[in-house]
Amino acid sequence: MSRILMFFLYFAAIFLQAGAYGLTFMLPRLFGSFGANEKVVGWMLFVTTVSTITTVYFSGHLSDFFGRLRTLSAACLAISTSLFLYGSLDTVGVGLMSASLLLGFGWGLTYSLGPIVLTRLVGADERVRFFTLLSVFVMAGFGLAPVLASLLEGAGYSVRDAFYVTAAFCVVSAALFFLLDAPVKANAINPHTEAPSRITLAALSGVLTSRALLPVVMVCLGASVFAGLNNFQTVFADARGLDYASFFLAYTFTVVIFRLVLARFKGGKNPYRTIALLQYVMCLSIVLFIFSGTSLPLYLVVAVLFGIGYGVSYPILVAMAAADAREDLSAQTLQVFALTYFVGIFGFPLIAGWMVVEIGTLPLLVFIAVLAVIEATLALRRSMT
Repeated sequence: MSRILMFFLYFAAIFLQAGAYGLTFMLPRLFGSFGANEKVVGWMLFVTTVSTITTVYFSGHLSDFFGRLRTLSAACLAISTSLFLYGSLDTVGVGLMSASLLLGFGWGLTYSLGPIVLTRLVGADERVRFFTLLSVFVMAGFGLAPVLASLLEGAGYSVRDAFYVTAAFCVVSAALFFLLDAPVKANAINPHTEAPSRITLAALSGVLTSRALLPVVMVCLGASVFAGLNNFQTVFADARGLDYASFFLAYTFTVVIFRLVLARFKGGKNPYRTIALLQYVMCLSIVLFIFSGTSLPLYLVVAVLFGIGYGVSYPILVAMAAADAREDLSAQTLQVFALTYFVGIFGFPLIAGWMVVEIGTLPLLVFIAVLAVIEATLALRRSMT
C-alpha cells in the first residue's frame, strides 16, 4: 500500500470515529428526552472520565501487547457499542453507566494512540504538519456530529438516530484500523520494533519533571474551557432562542480552514507566544458570548473567534508537548498529555452541569473565561523564558 493511500485511510478512520465525542454535546438534549437534567450529564461524563484516565494509563500496555492499530480497532468497536447503548436507553441506570464506561475506554485509546502512530510514520520536522492534519480530521468529525444530529431532527428523526448512525461509522473505522496494521508497519520511518509505550511510575515522574509539564497542565485547562462552552451549547442556544447547529458549523469550518491553511506553520520563532496570543482570542470569544444575547451574527462571531483561538492553538500545543518531552519518553508524554486533556474534557462537565442547574449559565461562562485567561498567561510566561 502506498504512503498516500495509507495516510488517506488512516485519517478517514480518525474522522469516522471522532463523531462519537461530538455527540457528547448532544447528551443534554438526549437525557432531557427522558427527564434527566444537566447534573446527570455531568455525572455520566465523570464516569467516562474515570474510565478514560484508567484506559490512557494502561493504553501503552495494551498497545505493546496487541499492537497499536489492532488496539485502535478494538477501541472503535467499544465506542460503537457505547453509542448504540446511549441511543437505545431511556432511563438512568446501569446501562447508561456502561455506555459511559465504554465511551471512555474507546475514546481514551483512540485519542492517546492516534498521535503516537504518526510519530512512527513521520520525522520530527513534519510533526506539527501531521499533528495539525490529525486534529483537522478529529475536529471535522466531532464538530459535524452535532450538525448531523440537527439535520436528522429537522428531517423528522430523533437525536437517538444520530447515535445509531455514528455507531455504524465507528464500525467502519474499526475495520480500517485493523486493515492498516501491516501497511503502517511497512511504511514506518523506523523499521525496528516499536519502542515500549507503557506508562510506569518512573516514566510518569520523568514526564512531570520535564519541560513538557507546562503543556500537560495547559491542555487540561484548555479542555475544560472547550468542554464548558461546547458540552452545554445546546442549553445556551435554547435559552437564547438560537440554533446550536449554527455555532458548531461555524466553529468547525473555521477550525478546519485555519488548520489546513496553517498546516505547515510551526508556531513561528516563539511558539508559546503564538499560543498565548491565540488563547487570549479564545478568552475574548467567551467574553463576547457573555454579552451577545440573542444576536445570531454575534453568535457566529463567537464561534469563529473560538475556532481561531482554541482550534489553531491546540495542534501547536501538542507539538510543543512532543518537543519539550524527553526523547526516551516521547510516547509516554503524549499519553500523559492525552490523560490530562480528558480530565478537562470529561471531568469539567461535572462542575459545569452543577453550575448550570444550581447557579445558572452566566457564572459558568465567567468561570471558563477565567480559566482561558490563566491558560493564556501560562503560555505567555513560558514565552518569556
